[in-house]
Amino acid sequence: MIRKENKLSDWLPITKKEMELRGWDSLDVIIISGDAYVDHPSFGAAVIARLVEAEGLKVGIIPQPNWRDDLRDFKKLGKPNLFFGVTGGCMDSMVNHYTAAKRKRSNDAYTPDGAPNFRPDYATVTYSKILKDLYPEVPVLIGGIEASLRRVTHYDYWSDQLKPSIMVESGADILVYGMGEQPLKQIISLVKKGVPMRSLKTIQQTAVLQPIEDDIPKGVHWKTIELNSHEKCLEDKIAFASNFKHIERESNKQYADRLTQEVGEQRLVINPPYKTMKEKEIDASFDLPYTRLPHPKYKNKGPIPAFEMIKFSINMHRGCFGGCSFCTISAHQGKMIASRSEESILKEIKDVTTMPDFKGYLSDLGGPSANMYKMKGKVQSICDKCVSPSCIHPVVCDNLDSSHKAMTQLYRKVDKMPEIKKAFVSSGIRYDLLVSDYNKSDETKSLTEYMEQVVTRHIPGRLKVAPEHTSDPVLRIMRKPSFKHFHTFKQKFDQINKKHGLKQPLIPYFISSHPGCEMQDMANLALETKEMGFQLEQVQDFTPTPMTTATVIYYTGVHPYTLKPVETVKDPRRKKDQNKFFFWYKKENHNWIRETLRKTGNSKMAEDLLKYHAQQKREEKFKQTDSVGKKPSTKGKGGSVKSKSRNKKRRR
Repeated sequence: MIRKENKLSDWLPITKKEMELRGWDSLDVIIISGDAYVDHPSFGAAVIARLVEAEGLKVGIIPQPNWRDDLRDFKKLGKPNLFFGVTGGCMDSMVNHYTAAKRKRSNDAYTPDGAPNFRPDYATVTYSKILKDLYPEVPVLIGGIEASLRRVTHYDYWSDQLKPSIMVESGADILVYGMGEQPLKQIISLVKKGVPMRSLKTIQQTAVLQPIEDDIPKGVHWKTIELNSHEKCLEDKIAFASNFKHIERESNKQYADRLTQEVGEQRLVINPPYKTMKEKEIDASFDLPYTRLPHPKYKNKGPIPAFEMIKFSINMHRGCFGGCSFCTISAHQGKMIASRSEESILKEIKDVTTMPDFKGYLSDLGGPSANMYKMKGKVQSICDKCVSPSCIHPVVCDNLDSSHKAMTQLYRKVDKMPEIKKAFVSSGIRYDLLVSDYNKSDETKSLTEYMEQVVTRHIPGRLKVAPEHTSDPVLRIMRKPSFKHFHTFKQKFDQINKKHGLKQPLIPYFISSHPGCEMQDMANLALETKEMGFQLEQVQDFTPTPMTTATVIYYTGVHPYTLKPVETVKDPRRKKDQNKFFFWYKKENHNWIRETLRKTGNSKMAEDLLKYHAQQKREEKFKQTDSVGKKPSTKGKGGSVKSKSRNKKRRR
């Protein structure tokens, strides 16, 4: 199959010249995005723009407009006939800009050459305000993850304050939350008929502001839950925490209630979400005519890192039923899994194989959690009544069909494609679903077959999994399984590797400073992972992001479901100290670790944590003096994983 050469008109227009190539003198809809324009189904602005196009409207995109000059970028495509659509991009702009320590990042993965400073802080608000000043008569619709997670009173870590719904600050007319295809199609259908967007008060999966004296829209069958007002939340942290249980539950229910909240002289109305997309609906979104490439304007401006990471990857599904308390996936994509058909996935793979620089390697066959494809409730009516934020915590739900058979069959079909040399699974795998003493499913055979298939055919050198912590109390707050199940998983992983003569490392992800985590928990984590043979690489400090249980705990000091206190580290120095335990093997941390543990009466733990490191150094020094010209071993006790920088240092 030979790929046709792309023409400029194959991309949606971003300039007047490109509009003219299509014979257009005006646009119906203009999308403003904080990301560079990559015409690919993993980039939200492209998905929404292609959907608008599929609905028969003329649409253009203004990617990363300059907000600091005379605002000519916002004017270059003229005034749209129907509305502006605004998104901050594929990431919340504040997460994109700042580390957990609130230091400014030096790069932006969604910009050519990773260049920073091409989008403002709080991008959705900034863009919307500019549009409202320039074109006050044109409706503004906001969406994307930034708008979605800030749709109600939320804690903003970067300003360290409660902020009202982003609708208040942005001045937008309507907010679409979650994955926006379903509500957007209904909105477009109505505005095409001449219905004013500002009158659309009962579209599912949208939020609107109205004067507080106006009646709540009628004509729908939804029940209404009134949240504590924004002003009350400002006065009382417990009131804010109490809101969250309703917000999280109604975000994930199949038949949810409407939420309202008073904000000053206005009332925020959040309509219930649509039910999970069916296979035909999600296929239709992925089957739109994407070029799968960045716009040609970026040709000589350097690669776009986020695109380079996913250009040969395939997203098989959306959603995640893990319900991790620090994660925003279910808040945006939903708890229920929306899976694509095999036909749609294989068709996209075929398209990827025709790309000019494709060498036969798919970088990822995955999703938010790689091994949730095709999983759903055995009896849908039970799921319809469920209010739990997780299907697998504190135990795996008896009603969850956790068979991995469909994934294994699909992987094998991809393996047989003559154009594919290797198809990797690079997305994180939910390891607890593969441990039979945790996932007590009747599908044990399918779990074993899946794991054999992945370990022997689809690991790109190493397998990523996310136990997140070793402390059971912390893991309960995280909504993650006991660490003992990770031990079981590692044993199984190692056995399969040994059986097939493979030496593939396991890369575990961990978080420090999570609510409920104390210094002793981090010391125990360091010692237990060290004894398992790990020198940790994939680690992070907890970052409070809007719309998560953990963030509510961080701000309020109580768990929103129980309103009971939870110890939480906030002081930057203490947070940094917790993070140091990940890097016990670094010489500059040794004295600090000894002194810290001595003060808590744990000198023996410090000795156990550091003694192997000292012994290892002695052995390496001996090897270097005893074996002239030979490279010292980079493999530590138990096959430990070393960082690249340490390996290079030893080779020198």
